[in-house]
Amino acid sequence: MAAPIPDLPILAEDDSMLTRKFGREVANYFSGSPLNRVSFLRGDHGFLSSAFSHPTASFLLMENLSPLAQDPTKLAYVEKSIVEPLTGSDPFKKTEEELLKEFNSDVAFPVILFLGIDEKKKSGFEYKDYRGAPYFAVDVTPKGSITEVAKGVIEAAKAKGVSFLPGTRHITLNAPEGEIPWFFVQKTTPADIGAAAIYAQARALLDWNARNPFCGGCGQKTLSVNAGMKRTCPPTDLAGVPEGGAPKERGPCPTRHGVSNLCFPRTDPTMIVAVVSADGTKMLLGRQKRWPPYWYSTLAGFLEPGESIEEAVRREVWEESGVTVGRVVIHSSQPWPYPANLMIGAIGQATTEGETINLGNDPELESAKWFPMEEVRDALLTGTSGLGEAAPEGYKEGGLRLPPQTAIANRLMDAVTGGFLAASKI
Repeated sequence: MAAPIPDLPILAEDDSMLTRKFGREVANYFSGSPLNRVSFLRGDHGFLSSAFSHPTASFLLMENLSPLAQDPTKLAYVEKSIVEPLTGSDPFKKTEEELLKEFNSDVAFPVILFLGIDEKKKSGFEYKDYRGAPYFAVDVTPKGSITEVAKGVIEAAKAKGVSFLPGTRHITLNAPEGEIPWFFVQKTTPADIGAAAIYAQARALLDWNARNPFCGGCGQKTLSVNAGMKRTCPPTDLAGVPEGGAPKERGPCPTRHGVSNLCFPRTDPTMIVAVVSADGTKMLLGRQKRWPPYWYSTLAGFLEPGESIEEAVRREVWEESGVTVGRVVIHSSQPWPYPANLMIGAIGQATTEGETINLGNDPELESAKWFPMEEVRDALLTGTSGLGEAAPEGYKEGGLRLPPQTAIANRLMDAVTGGFLAASKI
């Protein structure tokens, strides 16, 4: 049985010059979080302590990157008392300088992310000019010296009748219902919390923290600071030092000299493109060997240093399919937290002389074909599914299969077959 398709986020309507000229802006799955990240406050420990301790603070638990959830569509949040045995009563009371002085590489600490505040909720939390319910994510994966405590937190959460979502993709989580608040259009537009966007933010950041336990400059252990948004290389270490003893000096590190080169979360820009033929009647799609039979998608690839998005589109399409693309326009983008991609969606048009398919350059694709627009349009209605799912009801064996609505590839194909404008819901 195919997984349920969540509603996609929709931006609030506006009557701007740009919208009248280019159509309504598109928000793809995993985007549309209604939380205000107030990122400039992540280094303000007074703010973080107040937010963490407030009675309305919500905590999303993540175990091995799987989120705590009520069901496959809704995240579950716990109160501070559940996470306190693992995090302590106020993990943000010490400044970054104090944490660096007390760094002990033998002691494990859970990564605690500040996600943002929900300004629509009149929670009573207030800090300077900022009001709203605080949201955090906590990594409760049992590891090292916190293994047993983390297991206890996991069991306490499960005792509330919720569980951690199995699997890796979690693309059944709800996007915001209704319209997304848009700071410059309708900031007060009502919307439910967008589970998919909050999960994407938490997953990408926790995955990045887990992948960077050591400094890229000197190879020594790093410390997570700034509410999970920065990792730094401490100059001293208390590991192996008797209680009350002076910390040991660590080896030199380039991040502590000259211009600071601390480690911040990475985002990998990736282009993905729906390529149309020169006469606009066909669409170029490709497939990899590991995909189900008849399952095709748009072409994609990573941007390289010193390369524009448009150049990356032309290079990747030619390398993978041999097709030469001329004009390229940007359609929309999608956060894709596996682990930290930003999918930049584009629509490109092949040149009249460059439509011949040649798979002899890059062997990534097993097949690439030009499909008539009508066939793609029909497949968007009857042939979409996730890679691990069976074809939907109504699909006829041998027909074209495509990615689901939660993938930007689907939205690009829908936009092209619908007239190249903003994507519509099928």
